[in-house]
Amino acid sequence: MLVPPYQRLLEAAFTKPADATQYLHATTISAYRTFEQADTAELPFRFERVRLGVALALMKLLADLGDSEEARRVLDVLHRALRARSVTEIDTTINKDAKVFEQLYTNLYVNEDGEQLLGLFERALDADTQPLMDAVIREALILAPKLDFSHHDEDDEE
Repeated sequence: MLVPPYQRLLEAAFTKPADATQYLHATTISAYRTFEQADTAELPFRFERVRLGVALALMKLLADLGDSEEARRVLDVLHRALRARSVTEIDTTINKDAKVFEQLYTNLYVNEDGEQLLGLFERALDADTQPLMDAVIREALILAPKLDFSHHDEDDEE
């Protein structure tokens, strides 16, 4: 069976079983499928869950790429937002920790790969249609295998 792009992105970002267990609950993994099957009244909430899942994956890649504490804090906020039961709860969670997102951009040194991830992250947050979100997912899937995480190998050698 072919793995959908959304799920492949999650798998590309959460390669360590411990991270996957911590951040990827069944509802997050199935968010895209649930969105596609949602009735009209549920569409906004289901789309927000997809958006959060994509943003979560992008922040995980950024956190691992640069060993960024700020990205990890954003990752934790997104993870908490995924537990929300409505769009209002999602907004409340995000707005409560808005300063964490500001710090991400203030204190973050990024290379070209990091800039591309941040660009995709911003586009995921701005996407308001399924085609726009699908484009972000496709581009993230192209970028993820090209990211250089070699600094982790250097840290392990010390």
